[in-house]
Amino acid sequence: MTNPIEQFKEEREDRIANNANNERLLTAAGAFNLESNKAQYSYNFSWMGRPIIQYPQDMLAMQEIIWTLQPDLIIETGIAHGGSLVYYASLLELIGKGEVLGIDIDIREHNKIAIESHPMYKRIKMIQGSSIDPEIVTRVRQHTVGKKTVLVVLDSNHTHEHVLQELQMYAPFVSLNSYVVVFDTIVEKLPANYLPGHTRPWGVGDNPLTAAKAFLDVNSQFEIDRSIDNKLLISVAPSGYLKRIK
Repeated sequence: MTNPIEQFKEEREDRIANNANNERLLTAAGAFNLESNKAQYSYNFSWMGRPIIQYPQDMLAMQEIIWTLQPDLIIETGIAHGGSLVYYASLLELIGKGEVLGIDIDIREHNKIAIESHPMYKRIKMIQGSSIDPEIVTRVRQHTVGKKTVLVVLDSNHTHEHVLQELQMYAPFVSLNSYVVVFDTIVEKLPANYLPGHTRPWGVGDNPLTAAKAFLDVNSQFEIDRSIDNKLLISVAPSGYLKRIK
């Protein structure tokens, strides 16, 4: 007799795999990704009182990854309002172990105060400085000592060169079967003027996706987890969930 739990799991995996060939669904998801980014959709959500500036779909994927891995350390470059730090810390609090380390070149005082006064701060540490400064990376490395399972999230400066340097510097911290998640790879699929009036140093041809591809071209230890792409469809990180396979 088929185990109903395993049967459900197999059916779900089949549905997810089939999404890759569902042209109508892919087209609808692509249209939503474009229009929602134009409308700054990611700015509409908070977690435990802090603006998270992420898509709910990606955060649910991160929850699945974190619950499966039960990481000892989550490293995130880019802090902003601290919502994602609080989110990851709250999941670790439920698990009962682990800490989150956030790095940002400019931790604004009002955000720093709000994060430090949050109940989840007990699982959060922050470092101010450029994520690609060798001295900062050395400090981050010190936090990885003794940590068996490490997950890395890249969400700071989105230029190709910056993200590629982050990948080269932070990927070695990622444990086997864990991930380095590269956010905002969606930039490659958005028109240059998708946010009128907003001037940014990244764009088509110069963004996290081009960096991830360049990284994967010379690094066989990681691969894109297509099952996450096929599951989410709506995401700011398509082809950005890079799993360490060896």
